[in-house]
Amino acid sequence: EIFGSMVFNEAVMKAKMPKDVYKSLARTIDKGQALDPAIAEIVAAAMKEWAVEKGATHFSHWFQPMTGVTAEKHDSFISPVGGGSVIMEFSGKELVRGEPDASSFPSGGLRATFEARGYTAWDPTSYAFIKDNTLYIPTAFCSYSGEALDQKTPLLRSMEALNRQAMRILALFDGEEYVSLVSPSVGAEQEYFLITREMYEKRPDLRDCGRTLFGARPPKGQEMDDHYFGAIKPRVLEFMADLDEELWKLGVPAKTEHNEAAPAQHELAPIFATSNIATDHNQLMMDRMKVVARRHGLACLLHEKPFKGVNGSGKHNNWGLTTNKGTNLLEPGDSPSTNARFILFLLAVIKGVDEYQDLLRLSAASAGNDHRLGGNEAPPAIISIFIGDELTAALEDLESGIAHNDKKESRIKIGTAVLPVLPKDTTDRNRTSPIAFTGNKFEFRMVGSAMSISEANVVLNTIVAEELRQFADALEGAEDLPAAMSRLVHDTLQNHKRIIFNGNNYTEEWVKEAERRGLLNLKTTVDAAGAYLNEKNIELFERHEVYSRTELTARYDIVMEHYAKTLNIEALTLIDMIKKEILPGSLAFQKALADTIRSKREAAADIGLEPEMTMLTTVSDLCRELFARLNVLEEAAEEGRAVTDITERGEYYRDHVATGLENVREVIDALEIIEPKKFWPYPTYEEILYSV
Repeated sequence: EIFGSMVFNEAVMKAKMPKDVYKSLARTIDKGQALDPAIAEIVAAAMKEWAVEKGATHFSHWFQPMTGVTAEKHDSFISPVGGGSVIMEFSGKELVRGEPDASSFPSGGLRATFEARGYTAWDPTSYAFIKDNTLYIPTAFCSYSGEALDQKTPLLRSMEALNRQAMRILALFDGEEYVSLVSPSVGAEQEYFLITREMYEKRPDLRDCGRTLFGARPPKGQEMDDHYFGAIKPRVLEFMADLDEELWKLGVPAKTEHNEAAPAQHELAPIFATSNIATDHNQLMMDRMKVVARRHGLACLLHEKPFKGVNGSGKHNNWGLTTNKGTNLLEPGDSPSTNARFILFLLAVIKGVDEYQDLLRLSAASAGNDHRLGGNEAPPAIISIFIGDELTAALEDLESGIAHNDKKESRIKIGTAVLPVLPKDTTDRNRTSPIAFTGNKFEFRMVGSAMSISEANVVLNTIVAEELRQFADALEGAEDLPAAMSRLVHDTLQNHKRIIFNGNNYTEEWVKEAERRGLLNLKTTVDAAGAYLNEKNIELFERHEVYSRTELTARYDIVMEHYAKTLNIEALTLIDMIKKEILPGSLAFQKALADTIRSKREAAADIGLEPEMTMLTTVSDLCRELFARLNVLEEAAEEGRAVTDITERGEYYRDHVATGLENVREVIDALEIIEPKKFWPYPTYEEILYSV
């Protein structure tokens, strides 16, 4: 009764619309066919009737601009009819098209401030829903000239590109004629922190930046591993139960929830959906997390690294390929080495990951995620792919032309009669790998917790579409298809096996080995952003009509601008916190120490003052060093804002402001350790992380 109760889903459509209209709309949803404009009025009337019955008074075109979050403009259903009366009305035109102001959203130069017109267009493949007495209609967002200004439009384009090329591959195999659509399916595991609202409000850096800009490590962090999958605290359980109900009403299939590795960290995972719907669901999930947390007197932190020294938060993007008949194209079957269809799709992913490492790294790039990648819970910035020893051995034999003996299912014997014998998977999990094959899908672990999953899936869809295109070109019309396929498998493996790595991605040895293999190590967002301007990548996206050259240039500008603005806000916030609270508190502590020393001397001239003198000297030296580093940071931030070239500005903030923030933090953390709570103005990590 709860699930989907606020969603205009297929059951509601069947009940509210004529059969022929429902079938026409269902074809658009299920098969990706163009929407029949003639049915828009009927659909709008049915949608309005249902929404009003559910208590909705307004409607909104819900879209995803290049801010990383969603946007909306609310209009009421009422229309005047004269004599001071109104009727509830919603037209097909209002359903299909909206016109929000496009001038103030990030556009990378696609729109000037005086060019305000933008359009939202209904996405019928993602269900409308009701939230806060408003009917929300998922839409794409484009400029007056038709360029994509959002996250949804390129994703839909990439899904169409992938479907076109996957269908060409399936046409090579007998028995696949009944398939009419191939869709990427995605399940995005969302990590987050929960702290009390009281602690959150006392930290301006958390409020304004999403992360703590300073904070000494607490005596107890995550060293004991007791929080991971531990018993969930009652207050958190209440939050999770409330959140589940909110999400279920909206049709978001929230499934698995547990404590994560760091104190106060948790995770929520949904059931898979198509990548378009999964992206919409993830945006709803992030929105509801924050709303429900506030309701419970909590704050939900989605930043990738809100606390230094403990795990950051990611968004594990599980990506697969499914036909409209429910077939998983990445399912190896009982004999992977002889499953030619599986091998082709597997190799398309391997080859795509190798050839477009830079795009994959960029799809997970942000100022926040730069703090996380390479930490003890996240993969490094080096792209590689894990497929497990069994699949690796099978591919090596295929490359060599040797018949491979696929392992029969093995079982794990735990060693006591009362426990069941467990079937053993063909691969272990590699939590250090950026991209890992996990049995019938790939887990892209690099995406940051605050990011939209759209760009990661745009890249995955497009690069696999490109490799499938090349495979289809080589195999279609071949006189001897098995021989052509054998050559293709051999050549692909020989040229791209360097990207396969089944070991520990955290080690220095892997960094050196990756360099020897010629793999990229793009450590920061600024290093990765240039992938948008790489001619090879521009040709890729234009070939598959996912991005135009103009749209890619705009996205480069948006990424670089967002990076610089983020660091500038962090610098200004930290400067403000130091000047208004931290330095005055430290000076007050020094005065208290000096007063103590003076009074003790007056009481007894020969009394020992070593502890007080040592502490006073230490605090005084740290304050002096903090003041010096603060001045350097202020100058760097001021100079950075004056840089006009977008590339030079991003590089300046990376080299000077990011470094300045860390240098200042080092001194503040040292001060925090020795200053009494009476003089320290902000909650510490120990107070924040254990506040719930």
